[in-house]
Amino acid sequence: MNQWPDRPTLTMRIRILWEGKTKDLHLRAIQQDLAGRIEHFTPLSVEELPGPRGDRYARKAGLTSGERALLEKLRGATKVLLDERGRERTSQEFAAWLGQEALRGSRELAFLVGGPQGFSIAFRKEADVLLALSRVPLTRDLARTILLAQIYRGFAILRGYAYPR
Repeated sequence: MNQWPDRPTLTMRIRILWEGKTKDLHLRAIQQDLAGRIEHFTPLSVEELPGPRGDRYARKAGLTSGERALLEKLRGATKVLLDERGRERTSQEFAAWLGQEALRGSRELAFLVGGPQGFSIAFRKEADVLLALSRVPLTRDLARTILLAQIYRGFAILRGYAYPR
């Protein structure tokens, strides 16, 4: 039962897909902690995808076979692509956006974090939302951690929990 009747109960699933594993053990521990916290609010799955190999590593203008397979896997989900050209949101704006996605009936939000080469231009065009965590370049490991922190913070704001600033 929702303890806060004036706040929506979010039943959408959060799915985060990123290429490779987080190498930094400290960041990996923080990511696991944040994932556990998010799961108190909504179902969460974090998937580590294998990176491209050989000649496929070079980015082309069209979709790669891996990107096509990923799009098929995410059919029906709202695809949120982390991209430096995306829209930056404050924590309050991000929380409001999460709430709106739930109210609009989104069943699954799929956050996609690319590898060292990022995603192709064609793949970016398939995204429903382009999200920038920062205009400052971030390592993939740090971007993953910040994404989890922002998702947790968004849910905490929506539920009226105190969250340190």
